Amino acid sequence: MIRLVLVDDEPMVCAHLTTILEQADDITVVGSAHDGAEAVEVVLRERPDLVLTDLRMPGVDGLTAIERIAAMVSAPPVVALTTFDADEYVLRALQLGAAGFLVKTTPPQDLVGLVRVAADGHTVLSPEAARRLVHASTGHLDRSARARERITGLTDREVEVLRCLGRGMSNADVGTALHLSEATVKTYVSRMLVKLDCTNRTQAGLLAVEAGL
Repeated sequence: MIRLVLVDDEPMVCAHLTTILEQADDITVVGSAHDGAEAVEVVLRERPDLVLTDLRMPGVDGLTAIERIAAMVSAPPVVALTTFDADEYVLRALQLGAAGFLVKTTPPQDLVGLVRVAADGHTVLSPEAARRLVHASTGHLDRSARARERITGLTDREVEVLRCLGRGMSNADVGTALHLSEATVKTYVSRMLVKLDCTNRTQAGLLAVEAGL
């Protein structure tokens, strides 16, 4: 059972998403919050498997909530909910530790599947969306240069794995592409996250896109 917390300043949005998601027999909404401060409290109390949060909220916004949740011990993945498919706000959310983002116009039939993917620890962010985010942001060239500098300490094999993460591939897909076991891929990913000082595979994948991999 996937235990989920919803965060949006519009109660009707939370109610609508709850109705959609709880139609699945493996998803239950264990709490909701209407600003970032309340979101942190609910997450600490409920210890959910996944958090879906709006970014633009009065008071404590979603960015602050993402940062505070990501700093928790055994933090759950946090996926940003947004009306916009690519902007600086979303990019900042990913840099702070969000495990991906979903636009609020995601069709209901797709939303349940994407929640399952995110709760399973995978990125909910297409390569195309990642590229739009990078190019929509200011300082793209400077960020690209910094990203290329950060990956210089990786081995050739680690760079290959990172390139796959930048394409949004799962560990199983990476293993198939590079002829590695899934356990070996997990080891490479864990090692890279430490070397690159990335919170999660989403940040590493975004770094791959920024570096031009």
